[in-house]
Amino acid sequence: MARRPIAAVSAAVLFVEAVGIVCVHWILGRVVDSQSMSLDGLDSGVMATSTWVMGGVFGLYLVACGAFLLRAALADRAPGRLGRTLLIACAVVHGVLGALAVGLVGWTAFVAMMAVLG
Repeated sequence: MARRPIAAVSAAVLFVEAVGIVCVHWILGRVVDSQSMSLDGLDSGVMATSTWVMGGVFGLYLVACGAFLLRAALADRAPGRLGRTLLIACAVVHGVLGALAVGLVGWTAFVAMMAVLG
């Protein structure tokens, strides 16, 4: 009964998160590109480009997860095997990022990540 609205809200959250992840990686890439430091001999341009590529890939992954949830909401049925695998992997990634957020950023970021996971 509640499958349709929960899937729709989850899809919307994943779409917003995808935009946020892409923006954060774009900003990080700009910061790295503007510095003239190297990490173990790597060029800062290479590090900036790899940050932008990773942000795009991660954003596309979150959009794909949101698309599977949106499709499930519109069809009012559970996703298939590929969709379930993708969504389980997305939940695991959010759990790991939430655990890392406690140590790196603090409990507020952990609460935010767990809200998205929930």
